[in-house]
Amino acid sequence: MENNKRTKPDWIRVKAPNSAVYHETRTLMRENNLHTVCEEAACPNIGECWSKKHATVMILGDTCTRACRFCNIKTGVPMAVDPHEPENLAKAAAGMGLNHIVITSVDRDDLPDGGAQHFAECILRLRQTAPNTTIEILTPDFRAKPESAAIIAHAKPDVFNHNIETVPRLYHSIRPGSRYFNSLNLLKRIKEMNPHIFTKSGIMVGLGETKEEILQVMDDFRAAEVDFMTIGQYLQPTPNHAEVKRYVEPEEFEYYKRVAYAKGFLMVASSPLTRSSYHAGDDFAKMRTERERRLKDVA
Repeated sequence: MENNKRTKPDWIRVKAPNSAVYHETRTLMRENNLHTVCEEAACPNIGECWSKKHATVMILGDTCTRACRFCNIKTGVPMAVDPHEPENLAKAAAGMGLNHIVITSVDRDDLPDGGAQHFAECILRLRQTAPNTTIEILTPDFRAKPESAAIIAHAKPDVFNHNIETVPRLYHSIRPGSRYFNSLNLLKRIKEMNPHIFTKSGIMVGLGETKEEILQVMDDFRAAEVDFMTIGQYLQPTPNHAEVKRYVEPEEFEYYKRVAYAKGFLMVASSPLTRSSYHAGDDFAKMRTERERRLKDVA
């Protein structure tokens, strides 16, 4: 039975953040003048993640040059890039003793390379300051600039993530500043240029897509050799954003997980509260173990 689209079901309710470690993490971010997508995008998992000292740092400012209808990050004219951000990021990662860090950004269509070189500088500084920390980046599409993909591949993050977000049919209304196949081709190019980088992408459900369209996205991902897929429930940030068409039940998320594994993904995270960086460190470790297992089986 389909759920009322205006009433949040019990399975996506979360506790308000209030632990001591949560406040310590927040203080550390402020002291290093860092933004987090956890705050800017009003992530429902912020209390759990920050209480475990897990945070997704958002570089290149807090103002996006696009206006996607699902996203709570503000849109406008961004400020100049902070040249000290890579250093501050590395300092915060070392201070938190992170095993795994996720770095994302707003869209910066005002920059010639879309911010790719700044991502690379953050990766370099992290390698120098926190060599034991594995690095996952969640990037924009860089307006399909091939030189930007080359910069990222050369920087060698452990995981490259770029979210498709929704099915092709809904791009015009949900993600009007982007193109589905540009995003898909970016994932494919990164894997072609550096096969050792794990690639990852995700979609939201509850925006009006069909099961058949979700399964087609899975096939498109596998054709692009994407290793890891995330599927989570879309939640409407404000009345001005795209409305929730339905709340997908946990059993349907489990169905998508089974199908995705059958299609060959190394790791699949599919649940109402799944987000790109939710449990990212644990999932990366599992993904690496699974690839090693498959290589042994082939040998």
